[in-house]
Amino acid sequence: MKQLSFTAILAVFCLIASLNDVFAQVEQLQEAGKLTGSFQTDVQLYFPDSIIGAQAVREKVLSNSYLQLTYQQGGFTAGLRYEAYLDPLLGFDRRYTGQGIANRFITYKGDQLEVTAGNFYGQFGNGIVFRAYQEWTLGIDNSMDGIRAKFRPFKGVTLTGMIGKQRRFFDHSAGIVRGGDLNVEMNELIAAWREKDTRLTLGASIVSRYEADTDPVYILPENVAAYSGRFGLRRGDFTLDGEAAWKINDPMSKNKYVYNTGSAYYLNGTYARKGIGFSVSAKRIDNFDFRSEREVNFTESTLSFLPAISRQHTYRLITLYPYATQFNGEAGFAGSVFYKIPRNSKIGGKYGTLITLNFSRIVGLDTSFVVPGFIYESNFAGGREKTYFDDFSLEINRKWTSKFTSILSYVYLQYNKDIIEFGTPTAGYGTVDVHFAVLELQYRLKTRQAIRTEIQHMYTKQDKGSWAMALVEYSVAPNWYFTLFDEYNYGNSNPDLRVHYYNGQVAFAHNTYRISMGYGRQRAGLLCVGGICRVVPASNGFTLSINTTF
Repeated sequence: MKQLSFTAILAVFCLIASLNDVFAQVEQLQEAGKLTGSFQTDVQLYFPDSIIGAQAVREKVLSNSYLQLTYQQGGFTAGLRYEAYLDPLLGFDRRYTGQGIANRFITYKGDQLEVTAGNFYGQFGNGIVFRAYQEWTLGIDNSMDGIRAKFRPFKGVTLTGMIGKQRRFFDHSAGIVRGGDLNVEMNELIAAWREKDTRLTLGASIVSRYEADTDPVYILPENVAAYSGRFGLRRGDFTLDGEAAWKINDPMSKNKYVYNTGSAYYLNGTYARKGIGFSVSAKRIDNFDFRSEREVNFTESTLSFLPAISRQHTYRLITLYPYATQFNGEAGFAGSVFYKIPRNSKIGGKYGTLITLNFSRIVGLDTSFVVPGFIYESNFAGGREKTYFDDFSLEINRKWTSKFTSILSYVYLQYNKDIIEFGTPTAGYGTVDVHFAVLELQYRLKTRQAIRTEIQHMYTKQDKGSWAMALVEYSVAPNWYFTLFDEYNYGNSNPDLRVHYYNGQVAFAHNTYRISMGYGRQRAGLLCVGGICRVVPASNGFTLSINTTF
């Protein structure tokens, strides 16, 4: 173990030394144009821990790293990203194993025309029929590799066309993806509307995938198209956005080879002014799992982005039960209200008090087959007896003095673990009822020093039982951050699993550099961002993260 630790430390120092040479080359290139970039490496040294189910890792040390470089001169921009997974951190797909240039592109941008060759990201509208993006924490990179052109024939009008293949680990998905998008800002297009207070944007998209039919049993469509229309309305403090999308039949194992067409609807409205605001969202999804390759799993080769409308909680214990969008069918609505009790009032205090309420409900669709096993009918609003997720939360945020603030939160969840995590009502876990509360306190000690604490408690009789957590964070801005926390699964029905998940971290930040190190246990569960999730296995060990931009 001593030899292994020395090797890991030596590798880090060699990496930092090699960066000096890179930065020297950067300075030379910047003389001719503008060169920017970023670097990140995440390293973990693993130990087996039978109590929490952390398995032994053969390599002992795993790492994910990348270096992004972008060079711009005049109307041209070129870039590349070198990635190394040696081997991938636990929880990331092992098919990432390896290293190489995973992303490269060149773009020309003129007054009316913009053309990109190589890898590119982007989305049409809200992303329902097309979104290519990277989410480093989830191991998602579904960039397109091909050609994209944007044309602006008139002020306020943008036409986008693309063709290519989608990245899948260090290779490509089987399907060829073609698409087009029209976006019209009506107030820019129509001169008489330019000074109007009401702003209107309209758009339409179409995306298709070609993949050969090689299935020995089913007759599968080789060209699958999805199309959508959308609008965005703004007036003063009020906004309203909506999009509707449809997809032709796309039978695959994930939808049990049904031949139904797909549909997705999304609507969101907000109103906000000083001291008060609200938002309301609704969505319905039916058989809308759209990918650039049929028979892939999890987050691989996704073309559509169907975000969860429920609140994205960030406190650690409640993230045990995040909602993941159900592509095969769901309907839901969400609403939130915030109100700030005025300053210098009896209830609001000297600085005022912010109160936020959130509620969301996601249900499944009632379906009945009209052609057994192949075509079904579904109700529009969803079934009351098929609740997937209920979420109610209350948050009270108050500043007591110039140095002391507090946040008190309560959350109640109903979490259908069978559907959300396993995709079947027969998985045997049932619905988990969760009551969660947290008190967060922050006190500024001196001009640049602060201490923050969290006391969390989560009560449930199902699944792994109740949890408690305590966290303390001490910061010396803008450079040093020290964090200690412990999660305790005291309510587990198995006394041997009533264990502590302790963790300690220290981080140093200077200019554009940030280095953090830590040690502790990681509980198994789901890690979700925007309704897209990946499984995180239990682990125990040291972590090191280095990132910088230049």
